[in-house]
Amino acid sequence: MDWWTLLAIAIGLGMDAFAVAIAVGARLPCLGFHPVFRLSFHFGLFQFLMPIIGWLIGHQIERFVKDWAHWIAFALLLIISVKMIREALTFTTEQLNTSDPTRRWSLIILSVATSIDAFAVGFSVALLQADIVTASIVIGVVAATMTSVGMGLGRTVGFRLGRSAGVLGGIILLGIGLKILIENGAP
Repeated sequence: MDWWTLLAIAIGLGMDAFAVAIAVGARLPCLGFHPVFRLSFHFGLFQFLMPIIGWLIGHQIERFVKDWAHWIAFALLLIISVKMIREALTFTTEQLNTSDPTRRWSLIILSVATSIDAFAVGFSVALLQADIVTASIVIGVVAATMTSVGMGLGRTVGFRLGRSAGVLGGIILLGIGLKILIENGAP
């Protein structure tokens, strides 16, 4: 996997975190260092860990699905893309609970919810026999950075940009899936 593809995957995956961070930033009464750090750190950590977990599982079954790996990777990215676009178009600020979402269970739930897609990408990376450590580091750092930026933008531009980010992330991941098919000679 080349660096541009890896960066595009990381940005695509980070769009969920970015969109949620915009919504969180728009609704927090006080946006200081601690809430930004908590959300950015946890989103980055979960985005780092989930591809590794997906890779471990994918690596175990890779020999059984080797001939179809590019189709499986495409299907997973297609499913993730559709899910991201659908969620972006239907997400409302009311879905965030009334407490501070950068604390306690809200933080963990949001971290898991925004990183589930990274699990499937880790599974795909195993099937494509790419370096998971580098991929996970890049995905985690990009997600943490996008979360920080998203929270800041949430204070200034509000909720509208969050929807666009989710849709854009879905489109980017779909494009990467198509690129995988084309590179592997799929009709």
